[in-house]
Amino acid sequence: MNTSAQDTCIEFDDVVSGYKDFMILNNLSFKARRGAITLLIGPNGAGKSTVLKTLFGMLKPRQGRVLLNGKDISGASQKDLLAQGIAFVPQGRNLFGQLSVYENLELGGITLGMKTTHERIPEVLEFFPRVKERLHSRASALSGGEQKQLEIGRALLLRPQVLLIDEPSIGLSPMVVQDVFKLLRRLAAQGTTVLMVEQNVKSALAFSDEAIALESGRLVLHKPAAQILADPQMERLFLGGAHAAVV
Repeated sequence: MNTSAQDTCIEFDDVVSGYKDFMILNNLSFKARRGAITLLIGPNGAGKSTVLKTLFGMLKPRQGRVLLNGKDISGASQKDLLAQGIAFVPQGRNLFGQLSVYENLELGGITLGMKTTHERIPEVLEFFPRVKERLHSRASALSGGEQKQLEIGRALLLRPQVLLIDEPSIGLSPMVVQDVFKLLRRLAAQGTTVLMVEQNVKSALAFSDEAIALESGRLVLHKPAAQILADPQMERLFLGGAHAAVV
């Protein structure tokens, strides 16, 4: 897909990235549109989570550039990336279970200072009425869905322009997953750029604007999500035949 420079928020330009001597991303290039939900799809090992980790500074590109709004952020520290408006919600549970919901939110805003954090907590809680009701409960006492909402809320304290989210549906009921996707849709409507990895591909596509298919760390397809949903080759695409489907 062609995305104009004006519309581009995130760009990978010929990126090679991975772990020690094992490269996962192989000369990967793509653009993600500002204020859109872009879903990364492809078989296990295709490099989807590696894209998020490279973008968030957890992995340093060995080659190529990562750009945010046209600015090269390759190799920037996570602290710098947070300051530039990138927030990351990783897989699994990443809360302090023995601390209260409110204390977890305070820790999420640690880079902001307490005054700003306390000012922003009420606005974040408007997205999560159930979490708001349980402010003084231990985080470990929340349901799986509430914990995921708290994690997202913690990221939203930073008012990110880019939200990276990895497998948000893990361990959640289908109804709660739909709520999470609806929240991401709301954020995108307000201008947040969302880059998501999600195993529940069909449901995620229904809430996404665009989809990028990876195979062996390379881009094999970039299309509107609605087109992929309507594609009769979809099952082959997600079971590892993306390259064949494109050809």
